[in-house]
Amino acid sequence: MNTYEQILDSAKRTIAMELEAVANLHTLIDQDFAKAVSCIYNAIGRVIISGVGKSAIIAQKIVATLNSTGTPAVFMHAADAIHGDLGTIQKDDVVICLSNSGNTAEIKVLIPLIKNQENTVIAMTSNKDSFLAKQADALILAYAEKEACPHNLAPTTSTTVQLVMGDALALALLDLRGFSKEDFAKYHPGGALGKRMYLRVNELVALHDKPEVTPDTPIKKVIVEISHKRLGVTAVTEGSKIVGIITDGDIRRMLETNEVLTGLTAASIMSKNPKRITTDALATEALELLESNSITQLLAVDSANNYAGVVHLHDLIKEGIL
Repeated sequence: MNTYEQILDSAKRTIAMELEAVANLHTLIDQDFAKAVSCIYNAIGRVIISGVGKSAIIAQKIVATLNSTGTPAVFMHAADAIHGDLGTIQKDDVVICLSNSGNTAEIKVLIPLIKNQENTVIAMTSNKDSFLAKQADALILAYAEKEACPHNLAPTTSTTVQLVMGDALALALLDLRGFSKEDFAKYHPGGALGKRMYLRVNELVALHDKPEVTPDTPIKKVIVEISHKRLGVTAVTEGSKIVGIITDGDIRRMLETNEVLTGLTAASIMSKNPKRITTDALATEALELLESNSITQLLAVDSANNYAGVVHLHDLIKEGIL
């Protein structure tokens, strides 16, 4: 077997082993899992998640997922907890401890201390007969028969199933809370995901001067307007109302069929009743209109149907909407 074949064989073997372990998890979603979720859902306090080693890293990811989906959570390293960080846990908090074996030295020291404070303890472990599992008030069984590591030593499969169970836990809570897309946007205001939920057309049209001509504007001035505003389009208006649109494509087609521009006006080549969107619409709605009509620009109007500006596909790309 050459080096490349060895690499591919190893990678495929790892994925197959972890895939099998993850596929088995649905058999472990039982009354104990439901009890654990209910404990968190009904808790007055926060969720404190703890672990050591690779489990601590997975714990941090679960904390991040819970916080972003409506369940306040805090990470506490199990080793640090028994050296001063136990104060992280408040009276009404629920504590989730992650440990594949459930029998590590840190866990054996930490759990009695938490129980003494009368906090609810939820275990996430692969070993239902472990110290952690037996001491916990509720159990999430994240079972991994064997690590993908050929020596069955490096945490691989075990951390993968912990990660998946953490997602299952977070999304079960999300469903119970009725956590909406709008709620999600509140927790992600700076990212592209959040922008999709709150960015509106009025913020996009404000990025540019609005290109505008009247029906009797000479073609040469129309070309200048489109060129200067750099959006590849101009609205044709009467007063503040849109009566048509001219794109750079319309200009090219006009030049192909007319050698003499004298006498030609915006009204000669404009398209009537162009697609438009209101300024209070979400940017995602503008994107849907652009995509469904295979266009790159869209005219925007305010609540009184007055011309407000142009939404360009490039602006949506820059904002991370597309």
